[in-house]
Amino acid sequence: MKCLLGTLALWAGAAGSVVAALAWAGLAGRRTAVAATAAASGCAAAAFAVLEWALLTRDFQVGFVARNGGRGVPSYYTFTSLWSAVEGSLALWALALTGCALVAGLGRDEGPHRRIAMAVLMTLCACFLALVPLAANPFREVAAPPADGPGPNPLLRGHPLMGIHPPLLYLGYLALAVPFALGVASLVAGRAGRPVVRAMRRWTLAAWAALTAGIVLGAWWSYGVLGWGGYWEWDPVENASIVPWFTATASLHSLAVRDRHGSLGPWSAALATAGFPLALLGTFLTRGGAVASVHSFTRSAVGPPLLGILTATLIATCGLLVWRAGRLRRAGEVPGGDGHGTPVGDASGDGRGALAGGAHGDGHGTPVGNACGDGRGTLVGAGVALLATLAFTVLLGTLYPLVVKVLVGADVAVGPPYFNRVTVPLALALLVLMAVAPLVPPNRARPPLRRLAWPVAAGATTVAALGFGGFSGFGGFAGPGGFSGSGGFGGHGGGHGPLPLVAFGLGAFVLAATALRVREVAGRHGPAAPVRASVRRRLGGSIVHAGVALAAVAIAGSTAYTHDAWGRLEPGDTLRAGGYVLRLDGVERRRDADAMSVAARVSVFEDGRPAGTLRPSITFYPASGAPPVGAPAVRTGPLADLYITVSEVDPADGTAVLRAAVNPLMALLWTSGAVMVLGALAALPRPGARRLRRSRHPRWARRPRQARRMPSARIGGTEAPSVAVREDPGGPGVDSREAVGGPAR
Repeated sequence: MKCLLGTLALWAGAAGSVVAALAWAGLAGRRTAVAATAAASGCAAAAFAVLEWALLTRDFQVGFVARNGGRGVPSYYTFTSLWSAVEGSLALWALALTGCALVAGLGRDEGPHRRIAMAVLMTLCACFLALVPLAANPFREVAAPPADGPGPNPLLRGHPLMGIHPPLLYLGYLALAVPFALGVASLVAGRAGRPVVRAMRRWTLAAWAALTAGIVLGAWWSYGVLGWGGYWEWDPVENASIVPWFTATASLHSLAVRDRHGSLGPWSAALATAGFPLALLGTFLTRGGAVASVHSFTRSAVGPPLLGILTATLIATCGLLVWRAGRLRRAGEVPGGDGHGTPVGDASGDGRGALAGGAHGDGHGTPVGNACGDGRGTLVGAGVALLATLAFTVLLGTLYPLVVKVLVGADVAVGPPYFNRVTVPLALALLVLMAVAPLVPPNRARPPLRRLAWPVAAGATTVAALGFGGFSGFGGFAGPGGFSGSGGFGGHGGGHGPLPLVAFGLGAFVLAATALRVREVAGRHGPAAPVRASVRRRLGGSIVHAGVALAAVAIAGSTAYTHDAWGRLEPGDTLRAGGYVLRLDGVERRRDADAMSVAARVSVFEDGRPAGTLRPSITFYPASGAPPVGAPAVRTGPLADLYITVSEVDPADGTAVLRAAVNPLMALLWTSGAVMVLGALAALPRPGARRLRRSRHPRWARRPRQARRMPSARIGGTEAPSVAVREDPGGPGVDSREAVGGPAR
């Protein structure tokens, strides 16, 4: 019964997506198109609900449940086991994609681009809803159902973030499909005005917030489950999530500048359309079994179809960029226009005219900025170029082993040394741009020196205090062991090197510049600053920049000043790690319904005083046949974490092999992620804000605009053409007259 219902729901969703794509393409009205989109989304939700129903009721007649369910698995991990394997994760993927398409279809109209973009989105929905039953059907019926199942992968059932991290990543990936579709629509139409640019910004920002939360929570999960003491190892699947994050960040900054132009340029279109194909690449690497990773699934039949969808998407996007980029460039070069008749600035009026027009846009190969004295645009353009370079270098290192394997048949590996060497200098340069760019006034080539004085002094003071003050760690915890972690800030030969101090100084530089910017904005607009949408967007961006600076400081500290120690201990033996003394008190054994665990009971002493008891453990899952999973014990502090793992236990004599590490600034790292997400959410426009603004105007201000024709004039005996002027009084002090032209009658 459940197998039939789930399969029918998937096929009905695929059929509804095809109908919706045709309707949005112009074969039916908008009402029919929205109804078909809602039907496809409802069918995807029904298939998801049926699969969860089968998991929670332990219906082992359903193939997915027989392979991934278990009677002894707690209900929470039974629910989250849906995305622990290929088939269920693709069902969640289809649900998130159709949900984003439905929200996009119900949103505000962006003109002719809406139908093209929605047709593209619903075509993607049809592909994925058909892919699930064809190549990875979770509803295949089992002829002889087992009495019990092995449960999900042991690595995916020991941490509560299993229920949050993957869905957030999927949501971030699939929200990028909307700006991708709008970018494709802009290329097809050959132009895109300010409404389209702003819609792309909204969706990219929402996707960026979800991706940021998913990446940070994934790092936290890795830190708390795998037991290796780090949080980022430049794993291929980790890289597959950070590359779209880099491109989305670059796209946000590029679209912000293009919003001031009032049109979409070729480089901005390329960045907006790059995020979703890169997310598809990550999906192929994870679910196609193309790379060996602790995150990836085993090789499955879904790999070739996913590669086909990815290839078709890349060919179509690159072809459109090559074919239509010239027309998109020419549309942005119309003086004072955006391709839809929207005024985008006047060099003699609003003070932003230097950003409008083709000579100052991105139509000649420059991503953003111009050469006419707008230093902020130039710095933003440099930042966009650095972010694109980061994305390219990480993507190159990720795909290089796969390409060599396919072409030559040799096994090569690109490890953390490569990624650290190429990303750290670029990241430090980005910190400089983050601090300086917001302080440059519009239409100024560089910031006034007095505005840079305080941030520069803060950074220099930080470097001087830490460098010349003999700083060697946090709270006396770090020893001379140098680098031990996953980042690239560690020194060589037992020293820390200058890079951590540079990162600390630049972090202080960015934080001081951000504080100065927030103070100026808040002082200019007063208590109403957080209420105004434009001001809230600037404040949200400043909060995000502060979060990035905090993350840079935390990464530098946690990688350069980590101290660890290990040893084989008998009961009563002690181990010193930094400022802690650890004593092994004994070994504890525990048996659950589907697992057995062995834990080392460790007493912690700090400065000779008891500081608690920690129990690192090893858990065995006999039914799954998987290797044992280690669970570290972490004591979190404001300056450093005490991180203890156990790798071997001998229950006979109570001995255990312990590894203890003191990881500085880990709490700051997780806090920085929360700060970035909160800043992004603050910058998002509030639902209904436009309606509220309109409702505050008097009734007469919302009447349709009426054109009045100005009298004609004679110049040199010739009657000059008259000009019709539309008047739309938007309230006191608002003049929105628009010249529409026309010959004299």
